Amino acid sequence: MTRMTVNGEAIRYRLDPDTPLLFALRDASNLTGTKHGCFSGDCGTCTIIVDGRARLSCEISIADAEGSEIVTIEGLSAGRAHPLQQAWAAEQVSQCGRCDPGFIMALAALMRSTPSPTPEQLSALPNLCRCGATPRILKAVGRASRLAAPLAPTPSKPVENPSSRFSNGSSTMSQIVPDDS
Repeated sequence: MTRMTVNGEAIRYRLDPDTPLLFALRDASNLTGTKHGCFSGDCGTCTIIVDGRARLSCEISIADAEGSEIVTIEGLSAGRAHPLQQAWAAEQVSQCGRCDPGFIMALAALMRSTPSPTPEQLSALPNLCRCGATPRILKAVGRASRLAAPLAPTPSKPVENPSSRFSNGSSTMSQIVPDDS
């Protein structure tokens, strides 16, 4: 069995150790906010936070995640209180909603270390929005930066569209056992 902490809860999966973490989270833990996109690491839809870093859950097996601290969109904040979730709603970012959890998780990890990310940092994210919500996503990042650090002494330069890749790019419970140890 593979052990890890998911959204603050100790978990042991009774699954093949090579199972992608994406499917363990969605199918065994019923955490369906983590979306399945391309299964090739090209879209960022399945982004979660593993030990404080954004990771693509389609590219990591549960064996690779052994002992890790995992945070999914469901565990990011209570009541959607995270500044990115608030900004996402305020800027009406969602169109189809498919990319939203992955974007929010990737940005939450980035903004933990860099509260006002640069256009270059944003363009380095593996996330895609095929609906063309890039202008609203960028507004939400700016709003979240202000919400997270309203008294920040250094002004950030405005975020512009960092690249064309950023937008318009192309359970059963018997499988999961609470870890009481």
